[in-house]
Formats: sequence, structure tokens, C-alpha cells
Amino acid sequence: MPQVRTLVITGFGTNCEVESAHAARMAGSDVTDIVFFSDIVAGRTRIDAYNFLVFPGGFLDGDDLGAAQAAAVRWKHAQTAAGEPLLTQLRTFFDAGGLVLGICNGFQLLVKLGLLPALGGSYFSRQVSLANNDSARFEDRWVTLTANPESPCVFTKGIGRLDLPVRHGEGKLVPMEPSVLDELLASGAVALQYADPATGQVTMDYPANPNGSPHAIAGLTDPTGRILGLMPHPEAFNHPTNHPGYTRGERPTLGTVLFENAVAYLRARA
Repeated sequence: MPQVRTLVITGFGTNCEVESAHAARMAGSDVTDIVFFSDIVAGRTRIDAYNFLVFPGGFLDGDDLGAAQAAAVRWKHAQTAAGEPLLTQLRTFFDAGGLVLGICNGFQLLVKLGLLPALGGSYFSRQVSLANNDSARFEDRWVTLTANPESPCVFTKGIGRLDLPVRHGEGKLVPMEPSVLDELLASGAVALQYADPATGQVTMDYPANPNGSPHAIAGLTDPTGRILGLMPHPEAFNHPTNHPGYTRGERPTLGTVLFENAVAYLRARA
């Protein structure tokens, strides 16, 4: 049975690395390491030694210059102590079949780095961004999501509805060109959408859609389905008692199902 080796990256303001690592371990990851970005740059850890990469939520660089903007520039230009660009390791990791999950701040990093949505296979080219919520304030609440059954996304296979918490100030998807939105929908890049908790239908209504994202987009995948970025926090729903409806007898699917699907996919590859 192939090993699942998970790398959870932290540093520069990330604050959800422990929960993310816990979710990976719950899902069956054989090796789960929390590693500082600086350790990767120093050459003490290699990204391509793993097959599951997690960019957790947090407040990268205090969200100065825009959420994850500074981090995206850092990733694009950073080199290891041996002079190897980090993007080379990242490309090697992905070309070998690795999975990437970006949560909240991690999602913001993936779109600004150009790993999502990679329409037309154009990786490391920015096609969308994430801007301030329509409410002009930080949103901290539970939301309902619906998964797109037509999406190639590995993480969302077999999932219908998910209840997850959000906590972000910049979660509204903004395309670089208006035509990008149509292409996102047509290609199956939209993996998750905000939904009305009563009907399960996709909604633009606040607060079910907490940020005003067009087409209620909550999560995107790339053409291979091996990268997922989403604004809600699946790692924060890792036990039934986390859910606000627990005392009313509600037992919805845990957010860790996204991690479970990732681990199952990697095991099946052999």
C-alpha cells in the first residue's frame, strides 16, 4: 500500500496548521509534518518528498498588500540555500501526481500564485483573485456548501452537501476578464458553491453567501482535479460536536471528508 505523506506549510502568520495536520492524520495520512516555509528555503525539507501538500488558513503577512499577495511574490522568487527555485520543487511535486489543498488564506495564495484555476492548463498565471467581502467586514459564521458533481475535483468526489465555518475578510472571487467566469463554469473548475441551508440550492443571498462571490463560488479546482482551494475551513469541522446543530441532534458530514478523499485517491494510484 503506497504511503501518503502530507506536508502542512506554516509560518509568516499561518494559524491553522495544527488543525490541518490533525485532519490529515484523521484521514489516514501515514506521515504528516508541519514545516516552516523557512525550513524549506534552508533546504532542511523538500516539497517533492511528499505527495499531499496543504496550505492552511491564517493571516499571511498580516494580509498586508492584500491577502496572500506578499506570500505569492515570496514563493515566485524564493530559492533554496542551494540556489534551486522553490517553484521547481513545486512543479516536480505536482508533475509526480501530488495533491494540493489550499484553505482560506491558502486558497488566496493558490489563486495569486496562479495554481488555480489554471484554465487551459496555464499554471502560474493569475486568472482570478479574491477581493473584499461585499459586507466590507470580516465574516465569521457557518455556511452550507454544495459540491459540483461535474467537477473533476479529487477532493469533492461523492460529496453532496457540506456545512463548514468561514472566517475571512477577502473571499469574493474576482476574474481578470469577464469571460473567465463562463469558462470556470463550463470547465467544471467550480468545485464548491455556497448554498441555502434550508433548500440546498446555490444562492447569492447574504449571509448564506458570506462574501458575494459570483455564482456563489466557494471553491475552485484545476483541470486535473488534483488542486482544490476553498474559503471555508474543512479542518475546523473535525468532530460532530464542532457543529452548531450538534445539540439539536444534527450529524452532518465532517469537513475532514475532503482529506479522506485525498488520502483514498493517493492510495488508489498504485
